[in-house]
This record gives sequence, C-alpha cells and structure tokens, in this order.
Amino acid sequence: MERTRYTEMLRIRIREKRRFIQVLDGPRQVGKSTIIADVLSTLKIPYVSERADDIMVSGETWLKSIWDRARILAKQYGEALVVIDEIQKIANWSETVKAVLSGSSRLLLMKGLSESLHGRFELIPVPLWSYGEMKGVFGFSLDEFIYFGSYPGPADLIGDEKRWKAYIRDSIMEPSLTKDILMLTPIQKPALLRQLMELGSYYSGQIIPFEHMLGQLSDAGNTTTLAHYLDLLRQSGLLAGLQKYSGSEVRKRSSSPKLQVFNNALLLSRHPVDFTRAKEDGTFWGRLVESAVGTHLLSSVTGKDVSLGYWREKQNEVDFVLYNEYSAVAFEVKSGERTYGRGMDTFLRRYPEGKVFSVSAKADAGSLAIPLEEFLIGNPLNYLG
Repeated sequence: MERTRYTEMLRIRIREKRRFIQVLDGPRQVGKSTIIADVLSTLKIPYVSERADDIMVSGETWLKSIWDRARILAKQYGEALVVIDEIQKIANWSETVKAVLSGSSRLLLMKGLSESLHGRFELIPVPLWSYGEMKGVFGFSLDEFIYFGSYPGPADLIGDEKRWKAYIRDSIMEPSLTKDILMLTPIQKPALLRQLMELGSYYSGQIIPFEHMLGQLSDAGNTTTLAHYLDLLRQSGLLAGLQKYSGSEVRKRSSSPKLQVFNNALLLSRHPVDFTRAKEDGTFWGRLVESAVGTHLLSSVTGKDVSLGYWREKQNEVDFVLYNEYSAVAFEVKSGERTYGRGMDTFLRRYPEGKVFSVSAKADAGSLAIPLEEFLIGNPLNYLG
C-alpha cells in the first residue's frame, strides 16, 4: 500500500548516518502520525516522541525539556531520536529543534525550516490517500471514492451521510482553517478566507475569474488578496487554483484560476445532495468524476518537480495538463459515452510535442480512452514519459 512506501522511506533514512532533519510534510488526515508510530515501533534506537498540540507551557521551555531528556538517553545508549508532531505550532521552533518532524501547516513548517535550518533537512511529502488505498483498506467502490473522497478518518461513517459531512466540516476543514492558517498566519480578512474556501469547494472543477469571485464574496478586497488566500489554501491541502498552461509565465500568472479541491469530501461536505441523488444527476456526477481525477493529479505532483494546470483557447479546452520543463500531457475527462473532445485536437496543434489522453468513466479495457478506474489506481506521472 502507498502509506507503506512512506513508512519504509522514513525508516531507511533514520537508520542512515545522521545528516539531516527528516520532515514529514502533508495536510491533515493523510497518516503522518501513523507513519511515525509504525517506524518507532520497529526502532531499536531510544527516542523521545511528543505532540506540540495544546501545550500548556512556553514553546521554548517545552522544547528544552524534550532536548534534555534526549541528551540523557543519548549519554546512556550512545544515540537518541527526537520526534515532534505538529512542530509548527511552537513559536520560533526552528531556533532550537533538530529532530524528525511532522506538520499539517506547510506554510508555517516551511517558513521555520527556511529561516533557520536551510540545507539541514529533507522533506518526505505525504499526499492524500489514493483510490487504491481506500479500496484496499476500506473496501471503497469506485463510485464511493468519487463521492466520499479519500479521508481515512471518517471512512467508516459513510453509511450515515449527515454524520460523515459533519466530521469533514468539524474535524478536517475547520481545524485546517483555524489551526493551520488563521492562528498561525496574519490574515486581514478571516471571513473572506472562509468564504473563498466554501466558494471554491462548491465550484471545484470550474474556471472562475477573480473578478467574478469578487462579485460573490463580501468584503473581498482585491484580486491580489484573493490570489494570496488561494495560495494559503493550497499550501494547507484544501483548495488549489490551477493556472492556465502556457509557454509564457506572465500569461500563467494573469490567467483565471480553475478551482480544484484536494479531496472530493470537501466538495460534498456542505452540499445538500446525497450519494443516491448525486449518482442520478448525470451533470453533477460528471463534475464529481472530473474533480476526482483532479484530486488524483494533485496528489501525484505533491513533492515533485511537476506542475498541474488546465488549458483553454477560445471555445477549446482540456481539463488538466501535467507539465514540467521537458514535456506536457493533457487529460480530458469524460463521464459519458463520448471519449474524445475537440479541445484535444486543438491542444496538439498548439503544442505538437505534447500528448493528449482521454479518461472515461464508460471506457472498457483496451479502448482508446483510459478507463477511469485504471487511471485512478495508476500513477499519472507515467504519462509524462
């Protein structure tokens, strides 16, 4: 399973000669704490392991006590490991800490690392759970993954959708906004950040110009503020604003963003539709299928030197474009019988060195289009070549 790969990576690095701080980087509910616990359970190295959530003393005092305990162990056994979960909650932590770390707020975690520990750490990016993992561990069907997404915590609650949606809102979305952004980053318009998250979740998969967002959000300020807040939401693993693929960086930055949640559960958490009605609504289900492909693509580029965008030229469009400095591959997502769109031909004429693929919920194995289930189980980066 995918989580096993990250567990083994961390285990191998800890067993190596000490060179760098090891940092598990990822949003809430991806299993960082479980990965750490699994590694610690097999280690013969003495360790001190603590969580930085809700500590009642000053961060400096708390960290110093941990370091003192570790020094005693190191003197007794020759070495010791320090593990701190949610380290970004401690002010000025990077001035003191040298350890294995994990955190849910990438913006605060990376700020501390870059300020005081430049060149002294390695990141292990941990993405959200994949369809293959949800299927293997929880028995999710393809339709359940498309609708309920891939948070493992509430997977057993999907039989009670009201309870499941409340968990997504109260235990994932709200802590991500409150603890990972608002408490740790100066935000002039916190209500606007929340509205942007709700708007982005509702319109996931759609291209929305910033000017149109300004018209739907109260006290929205300007496009610069919205772009900044959208970047914070992306760093927290909630919502991304995908840029238009173009050979010009200026055009990328000035393009309208395509909103894309990192997990379909965020899209459904405030939506009144239920699983049965969603499947019966072909248009809405098509949106969910496209968004599920988007979540898979977002996870695939986590920690990689690869970007994800979209492409549109007049009336021609492809849903997603994976690209790096060497190549680009476009994906068109189809939930119905049709498996090829005009935008794919136009994209290839515009970028003859690129590649195009259709991902179809109706395709059979061996057809021209990639069957949706096959795509969601595989690694999209393989299509870059």
